[in-house]
Amino acid sequence: MESRRVGSETGGRTVRIGGPVSSRHSAFLLPDRGEPPESYDAVCARLHNSGLRTVVLGSIDDLTPAAAAPLLDELSLPWVTLVGYRAGAELAWRTAAANSGRFVSLVAIDRPHPAALAAGHTDADRRTDPDCRPVEMPTTLIVGSGAGAAATRTGRYVYAEFRLVRLNGRTDLLRTASHELATEIVLRSSAW
Repeated sequence: MESRRVGSETGGRTVRIGGPVSSRHSAFLLPDRGEPPESYDAVCARLHNSGLRTVVLGSIDDLTPAAAAPLLDELSLPWVTLVGYRAGAELAWRTAAANSGRFVSLVAIDRPHPAALAAGHTDADRRTDPDCRPVEMPTTLIVGSGAGAAATRTGRYVYAEFRLVRLNGRTDLLRTASHELATEIVLRSSAW
């Protein structure tokens, strides 16, 4: 995969780009905090074999939902599948809610919608971001062990087709379920 520097409102960012150059389908991956972009190589290799181009952001530090669209513009990617893992998924939910016409679909891994109640809590003040708007695009939430009730409640914050995928018995999905993650991303990226 090729590394490039692209600009943004918070300064330059490193992205890793790979996959077929001629592909009309791309996935924009937002990593967990502190996760090196190389951690996504197994998932990206599977996505490349399926004909998808991938862009893995080097770090989500200081990235805002408003800054994602200019990054995609600079990379000449008009419409992408937005994919986030853990903290990157929290950012992906907010980015999708703020830029609904910019993304084909959303795949969130190990994080429910920020407005969904935290697992095991019933009071509204335990929401991670009660003001996060619902997303209006086809969405898949992939969760491992211990997902809790927030994962189930997430569907009410998706105003489009919603799919909840439970990978019971798995905790570190990036390392233990790369083929399942790639499959779900390909399914969401296709215009069936």
